Amino acid sequence: MKFLMAFLAGPVQVDGRERWRSFIGAGFGILVTALFGRWVVNPDVSSAWLIAPMGASAVLVFAVSGSPMAQPWAVIGGNTISALVGISCVLTLGDTIWAAPLSVLLAIALMFSLRCLHPPGGATALLAVLVQATNYQFALVPVLLNSIVLVAAAVVYNNLTGRRYPHTQRSGSAQSATVARFSATDLDAALAHYNQVLDVSRDDLEQLLHYAELNSYHRTLGDLRCENIMSRDPIAVQFGTALDEAWALMRQQRIKALPVIDRTRRLVGILTMADFLREVGLGEHDGIGVRWRAFVKRSGMTHSTKPEVVGQIMTRKVQVASADRHIIELVPLFSNGGHHHIPIIDAENRLVGIITQTDLLRALYRAVKPDA
Repeated sequence: MKFLMAFLAGPVQVDGRERWRSFIGAGFGILVTALFGRWVVNPDVSSAWLIAPMGASAVLVFAVSGSPMAQPWAVIGGNTISALVGISCVLTLGDTIWAAPLSVLLAIALMFSLRCLHPPGGATALLAVLVQATNYQFALVPVLLNSIVLVAAAVVYNNLTGRRYPHTQRSGSAQSATVARFSATDLDAALAHYNQVLDVSRDDLEQLLHYAELNSYHRTLGDLRCENIMSRDPIAVQFGTALDEAWALMRQQRIKALPVIDRTRRLVGILTMADFLREVGLGEHDGIGVRWRAFVKRSGMTHSTKPEVVGQIMTRKVQVASADRHIIELVPLFSNGGHHHIPIIDAENRLVGIITQTDLLRALYRAVKPDA
C-alpha cells in the first residue's frame, strides 16, 4: 500500500488567490510570447514562431517563480543550449533513435555545468531532433526569442502581482543569519548529505525552516505567559539602600540583579553586577579587590563624592514586561538584546516578579521535553 501511495501527489499548499495568479500569468506569458513571435517571424506555414516547451517554461516562471529552475538564466540558457545540442545531434547522427536520447543526455549535462538546469530544456533538445532541425538559426528564432520574451513577461507580471522575480539565489557564504537551532553551515552540510537537486532555492529553504521552527515555538509556547514562569515577589531594594547592604544581599542570595522600587513597589530602576563593575573600573585589573571593598564600604560622611546608595549607580532605563505577556516575545530580548533579567510588572507598574535567562531556558526545555 505504501508503494502505491507513493504514486499519488501530495496537496499543493497554496491558496486560491495564488492559483489564479499562476493560471492568469501563464496565459499572459504565452500570449505575449506568441504575439511577439508571430510579429517578428514571417507567419507562413514553414516558419516556427512558437515552440511547445514554452508551455512548460511558463508553468515554472509563473507558478513556481521562486525555483532555481525558473530563473532567467535557467530559462534562456537552458532552452537555447538544449536547442543547440539537439541540432548538433541531428547533424552528427541523423538517426532519431540515437540522436533523441543523446540530445537529452548532453543537454542535461551542459545545463548542470553551466548552472542553467531547466526541465523544459530537455523537451527543447528533443523537439530539435524530432523536427530534424539542421539550421542553428532554430536555436535563435524561435527558441531564444521565445525564452527572452517569456522571461520579460514574467518579470513584469510577477513583480506587479507581489512575487519577487528574478528570485535572487544567494550562496551559502552570503547567509549571515542563523535560526535558533542550526546555523547556515549546518544547513549546507545537510544539503551536501542529501545530494539531490531540490526545486527550491537555498535561502528559501532556510527561511521555510525558520518559519516552521517559529510556528513550533508558538504552538508549544503560545499560551505560556510571563506570570507562568516568573519568580514571584523577587528580592528588591529601594533608591536609598546603602551599597554595602545591596552588595551583601546579592552575595547572600547569589543573584546578579536587584530591582529598585519605591515605597509603593513601583519600579524605578535595576541594580546589576555590571553597575558595580562599571563604578569600580573593571578595565584596571591591578588592585581591583581593594578598590571593590573601598567602593562598597560606607564613608560615614554626610557629603561624599563617592556613591553611597543604590540610586546613585543603578540603571534607570529598564526593559520590563507585563505579567500577561507571552514569553515567546521575550526570546529576542534575551538572545539579541543582551538582557539577563527582565522585571515583570502589573498594570500599575508595580513589581510582581522577575524572569531570568535560567527561567526562560527552563520553560523552553519543558516545552520541548514535556516528560522531563
